[in-house]
Amino acid sequence: MTSILKADEIQDSSGNLIIKEVANAITIGASGDTITIPAGATITNSGTATGFGEENKPIFKVSGGNLSLSHNTWTKLSISSEAIDTGGCFDLGVNNRFTPNVAGKYLFILNILAPTSTNADYIGASIYKNGSGAAGSNGLNRDYNSTAFPAILEANGSSDYFEAYAEQESGGSMNIKVASFSGFYIGN
Repeated sequence: MTSILKADEIQDSSGNLIIKEVANAITIGASGDTITIPAGATITNSGTATGFGEENKPIFKVSGGNLSLSHNTWTKLSISSEAIDTGGCFDLGVNNRFTPNVAGKYLFILNILAPTSTNADYIGASIYKNGSGAAGSNGLNRDYNSTAFPAILEANGSSDYFEAYAEQESGGSMNIKVASFSGFYIGN
């Protein structure tokens, strides 16, 4: 024998909402409730899931053209192209910096290139936070004329800003290019 229970709304004995269905939308619980899935239970999604987990936004990815760097001088890198900027947080052109609109930790990746490695003994890259070096990598991969590094840095989400810098020690001036400077929110 099969039993069928038909109801648009189920409440507990105090009148609090447990389950409600309106126009093919099902609500489980009410605002402030904790919904617990017990250990060993499986949730299977055959449709579209929204609102689960973090979106890792804002995200940005920019690049720049050649810039002549003086010997042994940290120089802010010029950014000329924006591939991704989900939150409109990268100031392209005027300040060439990322000011996140969400507080938390961010993963940054800076990749710089030298057109040639001739006389390049050392090329370093750094991400500056609020005008000071916060994370950096050194060393040029002479086979590929590039250096790249990741860094995890924290931002307050309202006034902290991040910029790409580089320096080289070839004995004279040398051209450097920002292959990519990118970052995204990874959480608190």
